[in-house]
Amino acid sequence: MLKIYNTLSKQKEVFRPINADKVGIYVCGMTVYDYCHMGHARILVIFDVIIRHLRRYFPNVEYVRNITDIDDKIIKRAIENKEDIYALTNRFIDAMHEDERALGVLPPDVEPRATNAMKQIFYMIKSLIEKGFAYQAHNGDVYYSVRHFKNYGKLSRKNIDKLEAGARIEIESAKKNPLDFVLWKMSKPNEPSWDSPWGQGRPGWHIECSAMSTHHLGNHFDIHGGGMDLSFPHHENEIAQSEGANNCTFVNTWMHIGFVNIDDEKMSKSLNNFFTIRSILESYNCETLRYFIMSSHYRSPLNFSDDNLNKAKSSLSRLYTAIRGLNTSSTVTEKVPMYFDYSVRFNEALDNDFNTPIALSILFELAKTVNLQRKKDVDQANALAQLLKKLGDYIGILQMDADKFLKQGISLSNSEVDVKITSRNEARADKNFALSDQIRDKLAELGIVLEDNANDTTWRRK
Repeated sequence: MLKIYNTLSKQKEVFRPINADKVGIYVCGMTVYDYCHMGHARILVIFDVIIRHLRRYFPNVEYVRNITDIDDKIIKRAIENKEDIYALTNRFIDAMHEDERALGVLPPDVEPRATNAMKQIFYMIKSLIEKGFAYQAHNGDVYYSVRHFKNYGKLSRKNIDKLEAGARIEIESAKKNPLDFVLWKMSKPNEPSWDSPWGQGRPGWHIECSAMSTHHLGNHFDIHGGGMDLSFPHHENEIAQSEGANNCTFVNTWMHIGFVNIDDEKMSKSLNNFFTIRSILESYNCETLRYFIMSSHYRSPLNFSDDNLNKAKSSLSRLYTAIRGLNTSSTVTEKVPMYFDYSVRFNEALDNDFNTPIALSILFELAKTVNLQRKKDVDQANALAQLLKKLGDYIGILQMDADKFLKQGISLSNSEVDVKITSRNEARADKNFALSDQIRDKLAELGIVLEDNANDTTWRRK
């Protein structure tokens, strides 16, 4: 029974879709003015795990993840680069897709762009104005009137009176209330703009997601997700817009991903302590980064450091070492009924609010059993390795050839290592153990671990 922590209710709830034949999930995607960073990597990987697991239960899961391709940051960057805004956004959208593929993340079913959603945005703004939830100010901008939505603050548990008392008073603001937020802003010279019923301008950020999500998934859908920093005000404003315009519940389950810390300090561009996905992948394998992200529960902070990434690399190597040299290409056979418990507990972990750390710990239990059976019954070991590979597939790891994974990232080529091993074996045959140990120690300095078996010697990366 799948349970998901719902930010709206502040508790885990049994997931009951509105329509089991079509589950709808919307995730706030990237604002494309720069390369994706570690925080984006966490969003991409965690929701990939969630989607993979949902699809094991429901025949049709429609996953929508938007692209914000118009906002102040994008305009500012295009001006700084002296670059056409569409050339800028297309370049970073392509880069985002490259990062997505590198991390083994399956693409969303629909990936709408804000600049292609103007019709839906106009329709929703008009509806909000007609129902008294929005107004056009004297400067031409259209604002949402927060005081007109009686349930404002229900997601973040914020008190509207306290928010209003603490709000910064904007000089020459056209707002009726300092909490009101923009739905449509009039264009400035040399900015991208669209014709609208309220004049030339562009949409506010919040209305984009409300318009795109309801257009593709309907006015009432199952799951909406994003980073924890989006809970307020972005998702709070989405609720106010969508429920005000459509007069029905917007989303049943709200999911929010925890922050990424850099050496125990919150990652922030303002602190200049963020890392892009592609810069991390220059030093670490893509599965290592994916494993690292899953090693912490999605709602908890994730502490990014070289030490933690190296621990993830070491842990993943243990799993690959367990299946190395065994047959993992066949379907799991009837030889493993006694180990059915591994599958049950693995699924229970993911059913319990997608608890990937527990799921990974069960894979290590299974890997230990594979290693024990390898020495006793190779058929059992093969069957267990197939099960380990299958469970890894569910969360997007153990996708590489084990031997290739374990031999990557070394300073010697494969053939050079093999030559060294041959020389060592010859030294051992000649009982020249001093030379044999010298070769082993030299390889160890290069991060190469030798494993002597009954018939041969294999090697892997440390």
